[in-house]
Amino acid sequence: MRACIYGAGSLGTVMGAYLTKNGVSIDLINRNKAHVDALNQNGAKIIGKIDMVVPVKALLPTEMTGKYDVIFLMTKQLFNKDVVTYLKDYLSDNGVIVTLQNGIPEPGIAEVVGNNKTIGCVVEWGANLEEPGVCSLTSEPDSLSFHMGRMEGITDQQFNSVKELLEKMCPVHVEENLLGARWSKLLINTTFSGLGTVMGGTFGTVTGSKKGKSVAIRCMKECIDVGHAMGVEFAPVQGKNIVKLFYYKGAFKRFIAKLLIPIAMKKHKEIIPSMLQDLRNNKPCEIDAINGIVCEYGRKYNIKTPINDRIVEIIKKEQAKELPLEAKNIDLFDDLI
Repeated sequence: MRACIYGAGSLGTVMGAYLTKNGVSIDLINRNKAHVDALNQNGAKIIGKIDMVVPVKALLPTEMTGKYDVIFLMTKQLFNKDVVTYLKDYLSDNGVIVTLQNGIPEPGIAEVVGNNKTIGCVVEWGANLEEPGVCSLTSEPDSLSFHMGRMEGITDQQFNSVKELLEKMCPVHVEENLLGARWSKLLINTTFSGLGTVMGGTFGTVTGSKKGKSVAIRCMKECIDVGHAMGVEFAPVQGKNIVKLFYYKGAFKRFIAKLLIPIAMKKHKEIIPSMLQDLRNNKPCEIDAINGIVCEYGRKYNIKTPINDRIVEIIKKEQAKELPLEAKNIDLFDDLI
């Protein structure tokens, strides 16, 4: 089986290192020539919660040849239609694109390559790109997992082949409820990636702030309310029922839910949001595919989303250099809490 990771940045490099170390032959593809050159010359160096250097094979997109049976897609969603259209020519007849992106990317990918070539996978860990060829794993090694589901038309053979590949890194949980898994991850990203970016810090910056937790729990409720309006059944996250833990209707349950936030995110508190990494590198971030999705569906189903609306507003101002990336931006929610 021929496999590659397209968009091998922080997450993809860590994943490629793990898979290569455990016997999988996989190409790491990235547009950043300095990163590709460093990976080929020095191997993938993974620091943070682990310490390892793994020789890997890295390519620029222009160096791709032949057909792949599995393409793990790990780019930002900003240019998905163009990217997937490009990758279509590199898929074998029974090949699949496995999207490990944030948001709800599967329908758009399936429009280009078909349901029978689209698999969705939720990443339950974080990583940062420190410098070309060097990435840090920011989640505890015992907390790593994938949650994988399929679009209609994916065969058992296709699905199980991908599952076996990913299990070379960490446990893979099969999701019959792919949409529910996506919305559960979206809830985490809207809350901690969104607010972490607003505050210019990590997930722990949010969970360590009294006001951050107050905004976070309201952000979660909006996401759950919108999902429920769409008929979504939220999937468990690492075995935990997030709706039961964090949804509230009264002040007492909201208070208890706020207390649980730092506990629930303890193993992931050092994650630096990918949106914040983009802004720090003067790149456009995918806010419209994360908090923006909640706002969009909120309007469609007549569910108010003032917290998510404000997060989108603030991050777009940060992106335009109209606001600094700093913790006191959490004060911009005072009128809503």
